[in-house]
This record gives sequence, C-alpha cells and structure tokens, in this order.
Amino acid sequence: MKHSSSIFKTTRPAALTLAVGALALSAGLAGAQTKTLYIGMNGGSMEKTWTEHVFPAFEKANNAKVVVVPGGSADILAKAQAAKDKPQMHVMFLDDGVMVRAIGMGLCEKMKPSAALNEVFPTARFKGDMATGVTMGMTGLAYNKKMFTEKGWAAPTSWMDLADPKFKGKVVFQSLSSSTFGLHGFLMFNRIKGGTDTNVEPGFNAWKSSIGPNVLEYIPSSAKLSEMIQTGEAAIAPLTPTAVATLQEKGIAVEYAQPKEGSVVLMVGECVIANNSEPALAQKLAEYLLTADAQAAALQHGNQIPSNPKAPAVGDDAKLKLKQFGEYMKTAVVVDWNAINENRPAWNARWNRTIEK
Repeated sequence: MKHSSSIFKTTRPAALTLAVGALALSAGLAGAQTKTLYIGMNGGSMEKTWTEHVFPAFEKANNAKVVVVPGGSADILAKAQAAKDKPQMHVMFLDDGVMVRAIGMGLCEKMKPSAALNEVFPTARFKGDMATGVTMGMTGLAYNKKMFTEKGWAAPTSWMDLADPKFKGKVVFQSLSSSTFGLHGFLMFNRIKGGTDTNVEPGFNAWKSSIGPNVLEYIPSSAKLSEMIQTGEAAIAPLTPTAVATLQEKGIAVEYAQPKEGSVVLMVGECVIANNSEPALAQKLAEYLLTADAQAAALQHGNQIPSNPKAPAVGDDAKLKLKQFGEYMKTAVVVDWNAINENRPAWNARWNRTIEK
C-alpha cells in the first residue's frame, strides 16, 4: 500500500501538469479559431443597432467577431481604395451611388448565389450581383416639429420650401461633395429648375438666389443635425424617414415630410471586399445580412427598412413603418448613378468653389 501511495504521490503532479497543459492547448486552439471580420459602415445608431442586435447571431454560429469600422460612405470608400492591395476590411456598407463607384474601382467581389440573395427585391441587386441592397430608404425632408408648431407653420410639402424666405438662416444642408442626402436635395432642386442628372447648370445657376440665402450651415454629414434641431438652429433639412425615426426615439421633436415632387430612393448596399483575408467567411456574413431574420432585427431595433420582403415586421410600429415606406415609394425618384458618378468630381469642385466657400 505504501508503494502504491508513493506512486500516486509522484505521478499526480505530472498528471496534473499534463491536464493543465491540455486545457491551455485547448483554450489556445479555441481562441485561434475565432476569426475577426471588419465591416465598414455608418457609425452612431446604425453601428449600435447592427452590433447589438444583428451581428451576435452570426458571431455565435460561426465563432467569429464582427468589428465595425465606422464612417460615412465617402470615408469607407477612401479606406477601401487606400488598402486595395491588402484590404483591412472584409465587407462594406455604402450608399448606392458610392457603391456603384466602388464596383467600378474593382473593390468588390461578386456575391455568391444564395437563398437570401434570391429573396431580396430585384431592384436591390446591383448589376452582376457585385453588391446587394441591405436596407432601403429615400431622402425627403425633415423639419423641426417644435419650431413649426410654435411659429404656426404648416408642414413642408415641396423641395422648394427650402427656399421659403421664412426659413432664412434656418436651413441646414449637407455638403454635396460628402453626403448623399445633400446630393439628392440638390438634384431634386435642379430638376425643379429644369435640369437633369446630366445637366446641373439650372441648379447651380439658381442656387444663390433661391435656397442659398436660407442656408445657415453646410455640414459634411447629418451627425450634427440632431444638436442643431434641439438648439433651435435648424428648421428644415434633407433627411430619410429612417434617420428621422431614430432621432424621434431619442426624444427629438422632428418629423419627416414627403415632398410632392418625390423623395429620392436611397439604398444602402453591401459588398464583399475583393482580395480580403477571409473570403469564405466574409461571403457568409454578407449572405446572413440579407436573411429575413437579420433584417427583421435591424427593422425592429434600428428602423432599417429591409431589402428582403420576407423579413417579418415585429410589432405595430414596425408594421406602420413598412406601410409608410410603401406609400413613399409610390412617388420616389430613382437617379442615374452612372451619369452622376461620371460628373460628380467636377460638380464637387464647382460646389466647393462657388457655393460652400
């Protein structure tokens, strides 16, 4: 017995060491298997919604971590272009017009066929399936409900309300060179003045004597708008129903108005970045983000209108948003992104030189 006990005493530390070593090795392997995907997308409320309510199910199912690289579409495109030879991101969200540019630059790879891809609206599929719309929307007008009520003003009904003298110093306009909202607003004004997506002379010529004098500030993105509405600086600005709903949830007195001339369709697309370091997993993430379950969560928690019509609307609020979206789409306008992107560098330079100087 003593001999047996002696053997036990001498072998137990060795066995324990082996067990601890095995556990450490196992933990190391598990950690090594967790892969990180970087996705470029808008920060703020959009990042919060997707990080908290959409990505976790994918992360759990694939032992992966999805990290957001926040920024506007122009910023994300610039990052992707700068790292084209050795991409730092795996997937990116861009406004539809910017996505067309990204595809033209060779920054996106074709999305793999999937059931989810087949379910999205046909209009959400970019040419050759190089990208796919992940949320749907449109740019119309947002107005300061508190200010309008106090002044006894009727809700806006037209893009030309931006030129109403009563809004002098109260219009906030996003920069044409960095914001799709600003570009949309300008293009609709240009159309009203007789221009087209290939001829913006009427818009540029009329701006200084029309909307221009009313503009308090040209902002690079809409991030500052909530503050300007709360301080009473901003009365009216181009914005989407989704962005308005998000501001309302923060207790900000703002409403959306659909202009009689139509809003402008604004789709956020996703693409898998070409030559990324995790091509199979990146494709899997992109596919998941098109599923009904993922988009239902984005609608419920972030007012993101789904591109997948099978996404269920959970709750009366979500159902109302989908119904309103359907109504807005009846008069929504689709712009010619190929023509716009071809001319936009020249427009940006002219805008910065003659309007936002």
